[in-house]
Amino acid sequence: MPTSASHQLTDSKGMIRRRFGKTNIMMPIFSTGGMRYQDGWTDKPLSDVPSEGQTNLNNTIIRSLELGINHIETARGYGPSERQLGVILPQLPREELIVQTKLAPTDDPAEFLQHFDESLERLNLSHVELLSIHGINDDQTLQQSVRPGGCLDAIRTLQAKGLVKHVGFSTHGPLDIILKAINHNDQHGGFDYVNLHWYFIFQRNWPAIQAATQRDMGVFIISPNDKGGQLYNAPPSFTNLTGPLHPMAFNNLFCLSRPEVHTLSCGASKPTDYDIHVDSIKLLDKSNDLIPSIIERLYDALETNTACRNPEYHTQFLPDLDQTFGLNLEVILWLRNLTLGWNLTDYAKMRFNLLGNAGHWFPGGKPQEILDSITPEQLTAALPNHPDASVIYDMVNEAIDLLAGEEVKRLSESD
Repeated sequence: MPTSASHQLTDSKGMIRRRFGKTNIMMPIFSTGGMRYQDGWTDKPLSDVPSEGQTNLNNTIIRSLELGINHIETARGYGPSERQLGVILPQLPREELIVQTKLAPTDDPAEFLQHFDESLERLNLSHVELLSIHGINDDQTLQQSVRPGGCLDAIRTLQAKGLVKHVGFSTHGPLDIILKAINHNDQHGGFDYVNLHWYFIFQRNWPAIQAATQRDMGVFIISPNDKGGQLYNAPPSFTNLTGPLHPMAFNNLFCLSRPEVHTLSCGASKPTDYDIHVDSIKLLDKSNDLIPSIIERLYDALETNTACRNPEYHTQFLPDLDQTFGLNLEVILWLRNLTLGWNLTDYAKMRFNLLGNAGHWFPGGKPQEILDSITPEQLTAALPNHPDASVIYDMVNEAIDLLAGEEVKRLSESD
């Protein structure tokens, strides 16, 4: 059910809140996503966290609440994030907090429950409002989660004990996997909400948001500022195209102008990181006047430089990854267009050089190695339904020339 006036309100702090699907939580339209405020990506005891690191996290959370952003989101895999939050959260009014953590699925649900016990202890809380299964990205993680006796059933035991109020999932997976998880049903009605990627430069997951809306699920947009193009450090040419709005403000309005979207992760690393987002709240009711002309300018620039008006244009008509020799053409061709069309080169390099190093979180082999092992004719033959099949090999080569560099690992695997 789309957000209507009865499903949205503005609180005393000026924060807009939207009903988070069937959880009935009135969720702030911005959330304090926990990938950047913790002290690094290696888990460590609190005694190894520098005092300035803990102070920064404390101040970031306090500032969040001052602004009405009371949804605090983290994960077991975010370094010492849960441990550091466990210092500040018990000092805050518990009834004002919406706390979410995330746990990766496991083959053994007993292990999953043990991980939850550890997370709750680290957070220093008696319960969490929201628990996500972290990373339903492929058939294996989907089955670990939803099979009878799997991780979702394990979470039901936590709900029965009052340790978890609502259950959802996060995903970096392909659309078909996301839809399967959204449409999964059990005696409790399946998942209550979803954390997924969808923002201006990446819109192919819109059918998943529509499906979630039909099932009255909460919709949380992951990393719209970082994975959405590193918009906090966008190149001047892109910033000129989104003017007079900052690229992050433009992306905020683009996403939140859709009532099906309930909250965006801010990904704050320090207290001042909220400023642009909060300033954009007053512009939300002007979205229909502000963003169409910006979108038109962006698409015009893209067309001038790539001959297409959609950065994902070449990702249509592609077969599955296993039919393209492990070459993730969806990602490669999309990143090529982002680079040529909008000069989002630093962002594209970061994502491109992750290929081959991130497993199901960002699948596909190393482009140069795969291209060296096949001929142009083989790749063309693997793309029988693609209108540009004969030039895809050259486009991949172009992407390699533009973007290849030092290999990148997922943040949770970095020091």
